[in-house]
Amino acid sequence: MLFNSPEFFLFLAIVLALYYSLSHRYQNYMLLVASYLFYSFWDYRYLSLILLSTGVDYFVSHAISRTSVESRRKLLLILSILVNLGVLGFFKYYGFFIDNAARVLSYAGLEPNLPILYFLLPVGISFYTFQTMAYTIDVYKGKMKPVDNIVDFSLYVCYFPQLVAGPIERPQNLVPALQRKRTVTTEMFTTGCVLILIGLFRKVVIADAIGMQVDPVFGAPESYSTPIVLKALYLFALQIYCDFAGYSDIARGTSRLLGIELMQNFNQPYFAANISEFWRRWHISLSTWLRDYLYIPLGGNRGGLFNTNRNLMLTMLLGGLWHGAAWSFVVWGGLHGLYLIGYRMLGGSDKPSEAKVTTKLWSWKRIASVLLTFHLVLITWIFFRAPGISMALTYIRQILAFEQMDTLATVLPAIIMPWLLVMLIDIPQYWSGKHTFILQWSPLARNAVIAVILFFILLGIGSRAPFIYFQF
Repeated sequence: MLFNSPEFFLFLAIVLALYYSLSHRYQNYMLLVASYLFYSFWDYRYLSLILLSTGVDYFVSHAISRTSVESRRKLLLILSILVNLGVLGFFKYYGFFIDNAARVLSYAGLEPNLPILYFLLPVGISFYTFQTMAYTIDVYKGKMKPVDNIVDFSLYVCYFPQLVAGPIERPQNLVPALQRKRTVTTEMFTTGCVLILIGLFRKVVIADAIGMQVDPVFGAPESYSTPIVLKALYLFALQIYCDFAGYSDIARGTSRLLGIELMQNFNQPYFAANISEFWRRWHISLSTWLRDYLYIPLGGNRGGLFNTNRNLMLTMLLGGLWHGAAWSFVVWGGLHGLYLIGYRMLGGSDKPSEAKVTTKLWSWKRIASVLLTFHLVLITWIFFRAPGISMALTYIRQILAFEQMDTLATVLPAIIMPWLLVMLIDIPQYWSGKHTFILQWSPLARNAVIAVILFFILLGIGSRAPFIYFQF
């Protein structure tokens, strides 16, 4: 069931009608059933994996809290991690490792006959796996107590607004929100609806329309001239952002209708003035998860320059592999690792700037830094989107061929117009600091804009294009 489908909004209407008529405890029972039903629309068989992860982490977390013997606590934590990563590894990476093992054996002159298995990747497995792992790790570290009520914990694992593509919520945020009594205020309901509208506009009107232009070019870049290849690259940078940010907006908006606040996953990442700032603005729930549960446990920036750079690179390589079982994703992560290392070696800081949003931030120096950062990220998107490394290299060669550059002026409007459309959303959000900035306008202006947004959404909602991050 896609967020951009009429079926989802029928499902949501039924859920809200039941939700508002029930008490808190029965609300959680109903949300749990609704979340399992929501996931079952893709493939009910894979619901067993969510139940396995839920059961293991529920009982392991309680076992960890009941024992004071550190060796047993560590063994229990290792058990949870092995089960979660084992399931994730089997379903997501089995084919990748078998294929690469077969190639290595073939190069060695052997004739491997390794077992090949084919199955669909369970939707959302990377997201809910990281979410349940965060819970068990935090219980082990003493950052939180295990959840006593299994319904509350099960709902934490499979809460439908963020189940299949995040954000990857921390237990300290989502668990208390599920446990306490909730009141949906008029403000929460209104801002939730606005977030859903903005998210649908990003996805249906912008990302899906762009995708129809991008897909053929990345499928056969050698067949297109340099200006067309460049156009597809700039548009894909916009597509991936609008697609995933749109999903996150809809998730946050839907959750607000239920009186629960999810974390912000995007904060105008293409306005970042350096690569470290980019990762504080892009896919925030994943970047902070990697920082807290991988980079810092590896040693973080402790232990000298070499160890810091090693930890950065390992974190980004594994972050790339998290996105997909392909070497192109590893290269994508590796490039970001090199960028972060280079930024630190040039004297850059990992700490967020304390500067307030003023016109000074948009000096020529900052504009140049934003453009440089964006184009460094743009290069990495080639490896992220291309079917493989060889196709990515073909794409780069086609750009560097400079074929038919005299036609560049004819494709510029097709690049600029979608970007301007997104800037009409992102610039007000950036300067106001509110993603629901429309509500600050006069009623006439606000209602006119909402009517236009609704009109274009209704025109495009029949496309039903899946969200890109569903494949991860």
